[in-house]
Amino acid sequence: MRPLFIDIETYSDTDLAKSGVYRYSESSGFEVLLFGYSIDGGAVRVIDLASGETLPDEIRKALTDDNVTKWAHNAQFERVCLSRYLGKRLEPVSWRCTMVWSAYLGLPLSLEGSAIVTGAEKQKLAEGKELIRYFSVPCKPTKANGGRTRNVPTDAPDKWEHFKAYNARDVEAEMAVAKRLSKFPVPEDEWQNYTLDQEINDRGIRLDMDLVRKAIRCDERSREELTRAMRELTDLENPNSITQMKSWLAKNGLDTDTLGKAAVRELLKTAPENLGEVLALRQDLAKSSVKKYTGGIKGTPY
Repeated sequence: MRPLFIDIETYSDTDLAKSGVYRYSESSGFEVLLFGYSIDGGAVRVIDLASGETLPDEIRKALTDDNVTKWAHNAQFERVCLSRYLGKRLEPVSWRCTMVWSAYLGLPLSLEGSAIVTGAEKQKLAEGKELIRYFSVPCKPTKANGGRTRNVPTDAPDKWEHFKAYNARDVEAEMAVAKRLSKFPVPEDEWQNYTLDQEINDRGIRLDMDLVRKAIRCDERSREELTRAMRELTDLENPNSITQMKSWLAKNGLDTDTLGKAAVRELLKTAPENLGEVLALRQDLAKSSVKKYTGGIKGTPY
């Protein structure tokens, strides 16, 4: 089979932006809704998986055949999600990414931006974001929607048809961008780097989750102690509030427009001892960051 261009639409109750594609696709609520594809630049076909359609056998075989090159924009998303859908890890060696191609040439990373800049024949459809919000993420239960927490095709058939058209257009836009970039190919050694990058991401890293949880707890205790000390010195209800702290400092003769790290460092040089103590505590609070630890918990099953 010749190159396969792919775009999928999915649903998950896990926030993709906050958790990343691995945790997103590992959710029990994850589902592939639409599978749009083109074989060797031919007519685009959309498989409506959410409505009961199934992938053709030749496409299933192509997805697991490393001799067939699969293209997508941000191909990691398609590959990881389809690995979950098929129940089998899809090796990255046969995948190529138009986003990586765009990045290599210094173009916008988004498909929309890349299509615009390259003057691609097919552009993304503008209503895509609204349709993704409607079908691909949970919705708030209301009286109007009968208390449901998710929208499915039968809830808005017209919108669903637009969503299918949007899916097809994304495949067309990918192919159009690839055609425009074809005179400036990515060297093979760069694609090897991409494959290695994907292997590293798939493998992940080992985490001592006991250490991670205890580090987070240590941070919580430290923040509690620092906040308590600041509250005792200032009598503020919430000493972490920038507005309250700026007001308290002003009442005590120290005006400042900001309490950013750089500003606090400068204020400490001239602040009276009692105010300096409060500012130092605030500075210590700013140093206390466990984002990498909390990210580790969000990014791994537990």
